[in-house]
Amino acid sequence: MRARVVRIGVGLMAGAATLAGAAGVGLHFVRWPLEPLVLAASGAPYLMGGAMLGAVGFAATRRWIATGVAVVVAGAGIATQAPLYFAEPGGDGPPIMTMQANLLFDGADPDALVDQVRARDIAILTVNELTRTAVDSLSRAGLDQLLPHRYLAPGRTASGTGIWSRFPLSDTVEYDGYVLNQISATATVPEVGPVAIYAFHPVPPVYDTGVWADELARLDDILRNSRTDRPAIVGGDFNATHDHARFRAMTAGRFADAAAQAGAGHLVTYPTDKRLPPLVGIDHFLLADAHATTVETVDLPGADHRALIARVVLTPTDR
Repeated sequence: MRARVVRIGVGLMAGAATLAGAAGVGLHFVRWPLEPLVLAASGAPYLMGGAMLGAVGFAATRRWIATGVAVVVAGAGIATQAPLYFAEPGGDGPPIMTMQANLLFDGADPDALVDQVRARDIAILTVNELTRTAVDSLSRAGLDQLLPHRYLAPGRTASGTGIWSRFPLSDTVEYDGYVLNQISATATVPEVGPVAIYAFHPVPPVYDTGVWADELARLDDILRNSRTDRPAIVGGDFNATHDHARFRAMTAGRFADAAAQAGAGHLVTYPTDKRLPPLVGIDHFLLADAHATTVETVDLPGADHRALIARVVLTPTDR
């Protein structure tokens, strides 16, 4: 009797775990901008892991058909995540180091950020949640000596965005119609030529999922309509993960996710100001006519995100 109860209990838990896995797979593909679905999609990989537990539970109780179903669900989940773990071959060209950082208004330690820029030989830095106070603090910490060219759209709290560069910047643009500031510039990189640099920060879905979806779509349009005669680097807090279909749509054409190119896997960046470790990866680099050979996260004291650092090989512009 006791063995039967245990078997039933294990089967029920395995069934629930398999259903959670199936939900994770479904959330990976859903595009409806409903807040519960959008927020749940951020945790899709964790849900998908349930299918593997389900397969083990069903196998342990010799429910072979159910085991097969759980294995299929687990396989579907693995297929959605595998592209992040297999590096893609890249082209030849001059490499540069890039960094993306969310500063939590002026909470990030400016000396720590500048130390990373110096130690990692960063040539292009994109930042979000840039306040005027943070601009002054970073300048005093020596950022302008390391990266003397900048295009900044600072703001109050989360709205500010900025680009710092080792190379001269031109063609600066601030895009209208967004809750937070979205900007771009052109960097003139030796041995390469002009390189388009974008710093993006769409609103988080908790602000309004309809606005979130609309901003991601319009930022995608900006990239799709961008000039194709030069490489491009996009850094930002996209407030979206690999498991949001609307984010993946931005990598379906000319642009690619740097982390996937490098086979870097799940790079969780947020949140870093809670008792739990970071759980989701919402900071990204997107690249066109460029290839990331390495992408990693680094701690940024005082911020609520980990920063991203990528080694990017640029394809020289034909002139």
